[in-house]
Amino acid sequence: MRALRATGALRAVREKAVGRLPRAGRAVLVCVPGLAAVAALVLCVLGVERAVESGGRGTEARSAGHRAARPAIVPRERWLGDTGRARAPARYGAPVVAVFVHHTDSPNRYDCADVPRIIRALAEGQTRARLFDDIGYNFLVDRCGTIYEGRGGGVDRPVVGAHTQGFNQRTAGVAAIGTFTAGVPVPAPMAEAIAALAAWKLGLADADPRRTARLVSSNSLSRFPAGAHADFHAVSGHADGYSTHCPGAALRAELPAIRERAAALQGRTSARAAAARHG
Repeated sequence: MRALRATGALRAVREKAVGRLPRAGRAVLVCVPGLAAVAALVLCVLGVERAVESGGRGTEARSAGHRAARPAIVPRERWLGDTGRARAPARYGAPVVAVFVHHTDSPNRYDCADVPRIIRALAEGQTRARLFDDIGYNFLVDRCGTIYEGRGGGVDRPVVGAHTQGFNQRTAGVAAIGTFTAGVPVPAPMAEAIAALAAWKLGLADADPRRTARLVSSNSLSRFPAGAHADFHAVSGHADGYSTHCPGAALRAELPAIRERAAALQGRTSARAAAARHG
């Protein structure tokens, strides 16, 4: 009797699992007998469900490696307001392995409460004057250290922006609101926010902010001809990929420290700390 009950239970599990598999999977697993079939079916169902959950969404690669906490990010609805302008569908690429840092080349003396209006004006300039389909930057950071979602499509997804000519694929564009030419202080909260954002975004693909990423130029308007491979710091300045003074000499000088801070937020041991520990 117990054997019959076990057989019935086995059959029920098997039928339930088979019903959740695609037709091709059913054909293969019909030939697997007994408990081996149940084990195979359970594993296969789990794999199918996970594939369905992630397939076709353009999500970032999820790594169990060095992941940093996601910083607070203000959604784009806060600055978009009631403009009523329709947004073109977002485009997604491969996981983000590099971040390009920009400055907006706008006034520095602003009230942080006024930032939504400032971002809205920047978006208007890019979409109306330059005919972008949305604001080009994926994120913007103000002098108080607040991070704003820029281009739509999902902050945790590899949205293709319009921020670095030739290198919008596999990258995220982060714009510091202000002008940071030589001699202009970069607010500490702003630098910390850029580091936290880079640590989280790059951590989704287990990319080390201190290392380099190899990218392919998509057009010859960049510093590299179309199709050329180029190595960039995982946290680079706009000028590394395009002929411009952006993000300004002052902010560019902060990038090495931002890389180290981002790596620390990912839980990576710096080469300097390692040397001190073993020296």
